[in-house]
Amino acid sequence: MHLPPDDVHHKARRSAKSASRKPKVWYARHDRRFFIARYCAVLLIFAAANAIRAQELEPRAYSPNPIGTNFILTGVTRSSGDVLFDPSSPLEDVSASINAGVLGYGRIFGWLGRSASATIAVPYVWGEVSGNVGENRRAVERSGLADVRLRLAVNLIGGEALTPRDFARKKPRTSLGTSLVVVAPTGEYDSTKLINIGANRWAFKPEIGLSQPLDRWFFEAYAGVWFFSDNDSYYGGTRREQQAVTALQAHVSYTFRPQLWLAGDVTYYRGGETSIDGVSNANLQENLRMGVTLSVPLTGSQSLKLSWSDGTTTRIGGDFTTYALAWQYAWFDD
Repeated sequence: MHLPPDDVHHKARRSAKSASRKPKVWYARHDRRFFIARYCAVLLIFAAANAIRAQELEPRAYSPNPIGTNFILTGVTRSSGDVLFDPSSPLEDVSASINAGVLGYGRIFGWLGRSASATIAVPYVWGEVSGNVGENRRAVERSGLADVRLRLAVNLIGGEALTPRDFARKKPRTSLGTSLVVVAPTGEYDSTKLINIGANRWAFKPEIGLSQPLDRWFFEAYAGVWFFSDNDSYYGGTRREQQAVTALQAHVSYTFRPQLWLAGDVTYYRGGETSIDGVSNANLQENLRMGVTLSVPLTGSQSLKLSWSDGTTTRIGGDFTTYALAWQYAWFDD
């Protein structure tokens, strides 16, 4: 996963100094372990179901990284809990268990002199939703490919495009980054079904993120907004619209040693009221979630990330407990 901004530079500067007296091959093998698993948070496992998209918690998503880094990630997540509706809704006691597996790839590169990254994640989702419709209890199961997710990010401040050797010599400092997430309507969808894997619409999330290293501590704050296109083939031949969702995140993490760190996470999101054929559903969401993320090194090029999150307050929407496990392998360009 990510390496800590402080320990990374301390050891990397020492390695870079020694590398100047050694062959290039030695440098590549020696310093690789200090950077190899730094960039994973942007591919944290997400369930593609609409009810939990805004609940993401992604620590260290904007920390600068050396260019030429590639990484693949695979993992699983499980979210289970209640789905809360407006009291006037005929749906009651709705619960869901949603599982997702994901395969992702990412790359760090230089863009206009800045460090940038591009990632793609392809999820597969399976699960069950049950609830009361009037006096009848109903349950449905679904499985299939979900909507593909793309992310492009660039560091605006404190994130120059540097090679691993130059990056090692640079002292960590405040960084400011921005990103755009695009969720494409590629998932399985059937307009004759009320519950679907895919959303049959586009979703966009511009975001800005601030990171501040302080010795072994790392502080972060993100602010973004989800925008959604309309679903013109919603259930029953209707048109479904959704208002924007404002999403805020904050993270505080502590590094014990390279690649081994623990983060406390919190997110707040508000908005997302939907309407069907112009008739509002009065389902404005305003929810708060908290969680914990642990990054554990396996080898110099592999690491595991474990995370847990739960709803603190939930007005309308998914009140889920989520567990996730992800494995990452990273390497440098030759």
